[in-house]
Amino acid sequence: MLQRLVIIGAGFAGMYAALSAARLRDSQGVSPKDLEIALIAPEPTLVVRPRLYEPRPETLTAPLDGVFKAIDVVYIQGRVDTVDVDTHSVEVIDPKDQRSALSYDRLIIATGSRLFRPDIPGLAEHGFSVDSLDDAMKLDRHLHALADRPASLARDTVVVAGGGFTGIEAATEMPARLRKILGDDADIRVVIVDRGEAIAPDMGPGPRPIIEKALTDLGIETRFGAGVSALDDTGVTLSNSERIESATVIWAAGMRAAPLTAQIPGERDNFGRLIVDRDLRVIGVPGVFATGDAAKAAIDDAGNFAYMSCQHATRMGAFAGNNAAAELLGAKTSIYHQEAYVTCLDLGGAGAVYTEGWDREVKHVGDTAKKIKQEINTVWIYPPKAERAAALASADPERVTDL
Repeated sequence: MLQRLVIIGAGFAGMYAALSAARLRDSQGVSPKDLEIALIAPEPTLVVRPRLYEPRPETLTAPLDGVFKAIDVVYIQGRVDTVDVDTHSVEVIDPKDQRSALSYDRLIIATGSRLFRPDIPGLAEHGFSVDSLDDAMKLDRHLHALADRPASLARDTVVVAGGGFTGIEAATEMPARLRKILGDDADIRVVIVDRGEAIAPDMGPGPRPIIEKALTDLGIETRFGAGVSALDDTGVTLSNSERIESATVIWAAGMRAAPLTAQIPGERDNFGRLIVDRDLRVIGVPGVFATGDAAKAAIDDAGNFAYMSCQHATRMGAFAGNNAAAELLGAKTSIYHQEAYVTCLDLGGAGAVYTEGWDREVKHVGDTAKKIKQEINTVWIYPPKAERAAALASADPERVTDL
């Protein structure tokens, strides 16, 4: 009798879930006619989301249809509107708005995350982001259109709301992007605004002096202890009443799991992530796994949990796919673990900073770290070749890169 494993999402976690499930199916000598692996997503494309702060975002995608065909994964174009865990089925809406039901024996929620946009006056109308491909392309078009405006303080000023990883990478890339568009004579100003008391709060004290020096070298200003309270078409007003004239405000403050996770009757954390066990099963919901940014997962026995990052999503996806398929095939599951942890933060024209360990010990800075970042961004996080043997070999959960 045909069994079906359904994966929702074609991001890093979903892609590796499909690869890993297909790998285990192949290693067990099971035919795709006996175990169908189906992946549902709006497009058979991986958006290279960690790079969306860069110029030319329209180039930052990678096709997945060839990979899926090579490993006998069924791609279903559409979006999942509802999940019914009682009947083990999902409702899919295709590009023509036609609805259909698809049953599953095991389900993997790999729907990723979205930028958290609070109800701040003017944010929806005037704010930009690098959260999705469409958002990044909209920002890029806006930046190029600035060249058609007369020089002014607002035109030449970019405000980045959020001093975390995304905010720093967007801000440090901005001086070079603006100079290329507006010319070397433009009086460019970039300001990072954050309610916290220091830049990169999650990075800790080790890398912070390097980041602070990079901001100084690039001429980037900071405003701490204040948030954005309102936006309009000429700038932002901060919670301390300061006014910053700006035609470009980039929101980079906070993430939440995608809304579909709310349909799963499991416990969630403050980010909306489903609580999973060490095999990545959603606790208390038979037949459902969650992975990537949709899951809160312990990564070791020391109390550390996966971050909402590509680094953790790829490996989590491989374990989720393997384990969901293993349950259907009567094979042994594998406990998800990811003891190694690194951070490589792009600092634009000031290079990068590379750290290792949960205490973020700085290992490389400047040009050396920049080369590592470029290798990660252009090689390591891209899909494998659309060749069956190579694609399946890339998805061994124990060997999937920790980056």
